[in-house]
Amino acid sequence: MTTLIESEEHKSLRAAVSTFAQTRPHTTDPEDNTRLWQDAAKLGYIGVNLPEAYGGGGAGITELSLVLEEMGAAGNPLLMMIVSPAICGTVIARFGTEEQKREWLPPLADGTRLMAFGITEPDAGSNSHRITTTARRDAATGDWVLTGRKVFVSGVDIADATLIVARTETVPTEAGRTGSLKPCLFIVPRDAPGFERRPIDMELAAAERQFELTLDDVRLPADALVGDEDAGLLQLFAGLNPERVMTAAFAIGMGRHALAKAVEYARERTVWKTPIGAHQAIAHPLAQAHIDLELARLMMQKAAHLYDAGDDVGAGEAANMAKYAAGEACVKAVDQAVHTLGGNGLTREFGLARLITASRVARIAPVSREMILNYVSHQTLGLPKSY
Repeated sequence: MTTLIESEEHKSLRAAVSTFAQTRPHTTDPEDNTRLWQDAAKLGYIGVNLPEAYGGGGAGITELSLVLEEMGAAGNPLLMMIVSPAICGTVIARFGTEEQKREWLPPLADGTRLMAFGITEPDAGSNSHRITTTARRDAATGDWVLTGRKVFVSGVDIADATLIVARTETVPTEAGRTGSLKPCLFIVPRDAPGFERRPIDMELAAAERQFELTLDDVRLPADALVGDEDAGLLQLFAGLNPERVMTAAFAIGMGRHALAKAVEYARERTVWKTPIGAHQAIAHPLAQAHIDLELARLMMQKAAHLYDAGDDVGAGEAANMAKYAAGEACVKAVDQAVHTLGGNGLTREFGLARLITASRVARIAPVSREMILNYVSHQTLGLPKSY
């Protein structure tokens, strides 16, 4: 029942976040975005999922996704919430050493530090098993040496470090291209020698920029490794499942924001002495968009609750479904909102046009809808793989 009916505590949190986010200007300016992040952190919103012992709120992905959804619904989504507290904070809290937790979790929670996440590669795409960024041990010093490339990494320019997914070089190098190496996670400081970033020119209006990373024999101390060298996918998906849940929250918030603007316009815009919202051709598509967003939210809440309950397998299935449903619902809501406003939907005044591009992100990242359908058809339905 907890996944169907929100507690009074959650309702209060929604109301508080909504009130906070609505008082902030809608902007894609990086400086405004940084101030918004810091203000949200001071109120405990950014680190709500991190352990209390390290300065967090002691809650879970359920609460963090609620915060991001309401920020988005108010027109002020924070993309780095998906990355810094949800992926990186979760992985460090679950698998990091005591020293790593003490160093990173308090500043991640209070907003004084940020961490990016690098997994996607130019030649790997959705197939994370083909990651070729490698990490080898220097037998003489015990250091790790990382070599490789990453693309579409958000916020590297504002992050203090990036959590990089690499593969340990325990078998011949050719295995790096066949997918048999073991994935491991490393904290790479932004100023590490050999760690270079290049901005990607995106036609996307967002405060957070996208980067291509080059790791050219980046030397890291032994304690840069997060977790067990042999844990492999368990540690990786401890971050990727929250990522999918949070992407769903991001999409649902964006869709709600667009829908609210369209509903307000449909109530007030009058043609032939009747508000256009009275016409079923306008009203029904908006109602359908609302239904789709609500259904996606239910699956997102299920996924978040399963993850917080420690059911990684169940959360994996639900998180993928939630991300798929939310991405589809968001795109449809934005499209219908723009269509409802007609030419006004493309003006800067109403702020919907920029969402046409942004809404597609939830379909594409962090995993495409086609790969989610592959996952469900194979893992859930038991159909044979086509790849």
